[in-house]
Amino acid sequence: MKICLSQKIRFYFSLLLIFTFSLSFSFYNAAATPTKKPTQQEIDAAKKIEADKKAAADAAAAKLNKANQTLKQLKSVAATKAKEYQKAQQELNIATKNANIANSQLKQAQSSVNSANQKIGRIANLAYVSGGGFTALDSVLQADGPQDLADRLSGLDAIGANNSAALSRYQDAAVIAANAKDKADKAQKIQASATQKVAIAKQAADEAKSLQQAEVDRLQAIQDQLAKELAAAQKVRLTLEQQRQLSELEEANADMALQIPNQAKIWPDIGFTGRSTIRSTQDMRDAAVAFAKIQVEAKKPYVWGAEGPNSFDCSGLVYAAYRSAGLGWPNWDRLNSSLYWVATKRVPLTQLVPGDLIFYSYNGTVGKIHHIAIYAGNGMMWEAHSKDKDLLYSSIYSIKGLMPYGGRV
Repeated sequence: MKICLSQKIRFYFSLLLIFTFSLSFSFYNAAATPTKKPTQQEIDAAKKIEADKKAAADAAAAKLNKANQTLKQLKSVAATKAKEYQKAQQELNIATKNANIANSQLKQAQSSVNSANQKIGRIANLAYVSGGGFTALDSVLQADGPQDLADRLSGLDAIGANNSAALSRYQDAAVIAANAKDKADKAQKIQASATQKVAIAKQAADEAKSLQQAEVDRLQAIQDQLAKELAAAQKVRLTLEQQRQLSELEEANADMALQIPNQAKIWPDIGFTGRSTIRSTQDMRDAAVAFAKIQVEAKKPYVWGAEGPNSFDCSGLVYAAYRSAGLGWPNWDRLNSSLYWVATKRVPLTQLVPGDLIFYSYNGTVGKIHHIAIYAGNGMMWEAHSKDKDLLYSSIYSIKGLMPYGGRV
């Protein structure tokens, strides 16, 4: 049967809480839930679990703060290594430029040496062609006269001067080439060293960045897990408190309905709204009807707050029937009669089909709905009636206070 608050504000506040916090915990998924009216001991136990989770979250927050300090240090290391990498890259660029210049100078020096070497070769060749007697002594002995001697000595002086100049140029070019090669070798060593330094700096920066990301991921995982566990504990505690409150309200409504005479057989339409969409198919509705029929024919007892498999109350039978038909969280949840009214689409009584829900109120308002059943067709319903009559197959008019609309899940 359903909840009703003596005041509308309390009812709608409870309604908001129910839809804000889903009742999708493991005890909803269990094969059997003995009661939907938690005891105060159960609520106290849930509060203790929540407090323990809160303490664990606080302790982890302290670790998280310390880990954040480590994270800052890792960021600083990564930034430093990145600067070292940039500096090494600049040094490499300079070393590469110097190495290129030195290699160019070396090529020029080698070219000069080669040119001087060629000149010396030509002089040596000329001396060879001229014969072994082309010396100062041979010139004196073989001269035809004073003029020939003067010409021979003058030629020797010219050849000697050319030889000396060529040899000097060769020697100078060789020295320059040797210096250029030494400079080029040193530049290449500097370049190699700078290249290695760049590689080391880059590896260090990458490793620091990798450590930083690993720490971030680890901290995020801790945060996510703690938030999930604390939220779950809070949800359990809130759900138990809400279930107890709603059960007490629904009990009060059911008791009030028994005490109020002259209730209308069908209440007038004073303007009602519900969902604009449905979540079930006709196959699912038929399956829900078949499930309810089996429970009634098995003569299962009525137990307040139960949703099967061995006993049911009115809203527990509705919940279990549609859960067996395939509706599960988040599309389907364990509510009470008034909330099932709000959570289903309004269907006029003349348009009911098997599987639609039927509601009863002791004053014609949603807040005073106290009973719910499953329409079986032909004006009949499957219901968990009361602790005196248990589960029944009965006429939808057998209970006073029928609401003017049904609800399609």
